[in-house]
Amino acid sequence: MTFKTAVLRLVARIPRGRVATYGQVAALVGRPRSARAVGQVMRFADGVPWHRVVNAQGGISRRPRVSGMVTQRIRLEQEGVQFRRGRVALPRCRWRGGVGPRRAGGFARD
Repeated sequence: MTFKTAVLRLVARIPRGRVATYGQVAALVGRPRSARAVGQVMRFADGVPWHRVVNAQGGISRRPRVSGMVTQRIRLEQEGVQFRRGRVALPRCRWRGGVGPRRAGGFARD
């Protein structure tokens, strides 16, 4: 499986109302130092919830077109993702990347 395919499959599993960071996605697909490469894959991602991937600080990464940044925030807010001072509240909204059933805290099992 290619890196791109692995990233797209993983991002497709991020549940509604949760986010993952670029670095987290890279680590979960076995390439922990490839956060920027994940960003490049997300740049052309179609058919996956690309808006659920944020930077390490929980922020929406800059883009040449501001409209993409606004769209990402709107989509996240519509899913119930909370922001504090312009950043996603990562302790509350971060997806843990597990595959098992949900626990009481709302996170999937690791």
